[in-house]
Amino acid sequence: MLRPKDVMFALIALMMGYVIVHNERFLIEPENPMWAHFSNYGWWIITHAMAGVAALFLAPFQFSDRLRQRYTNIHHIVGYVYVGGIFFLAPFGAYVQYIAEAIDGAPRSFTVLATVDAAMLYITTGVALMFARRRRLTLHRQWMTRSYAVALVFFEGRMILGVTGLETQGVEIVQAVIWTCLALSVPVADVVNDWAELRRTATAPARSRVEASGRAVAAPSV
Repeated sequence: MLRPKDVMFALIALMMGYVIVHNERFLIEPENPMWAHFSNYGWWIITHAMAGVAALFLAPFQFSDRLRQRYTNIHHIVGYVYVGGIFFLAPFGAYVQYIAEAIDGAPRSFTVLATVDAAMLYITTGVALMFARRRRLTLHRQWMTRSYAVALVFFEGRMILGVTGLETQGVEIVQAVIWTCLALSVPVADVVNDWAELRRTATAPARSRVEASGRAVAAPSV
């Protein structure tokens, strides 16, 4: 039987696949003019991209119960690679967006957005690492979920903009979509963290009524 976690990561994989094909196709097209354009950013964007690949594509393995229980050392190594990827991904992404103001004429508001995104990544990942070092594993997993949710904004915004066609509607709507994804990232992560408890709470009243009714029927008459 498929678990909710399996379905969630399958959807994340589909989202990543869509964004890679729709937005990052130039990576497998050496003659694509985007290569010449990105060369203006130098090693800043290369470091940002490599750190992003390491963080975003390795993170799902951190949520594998089998890997965590059977291969603890690998789990720790992958975790530190994720943290290291975030360490470079977040500030370099903000700086690349700052450079884009001069190269592409991007608005300063995009740099502010990238800076807030970077700050949220640093905070959530830093707290997750702190709890891991102190062996507070439940809290560590919760904050890792929040960190990964913030990191996925990169894919979520591009998918929504591409599927809806909003990517052609101007910079204001593009920023609005990305801000929305960023604002919802941590609340959605908390829903995922508390999903089991939410289900128990939602079904508890109905179960209580059924159990009470069963006890009333089973009670002997006086």
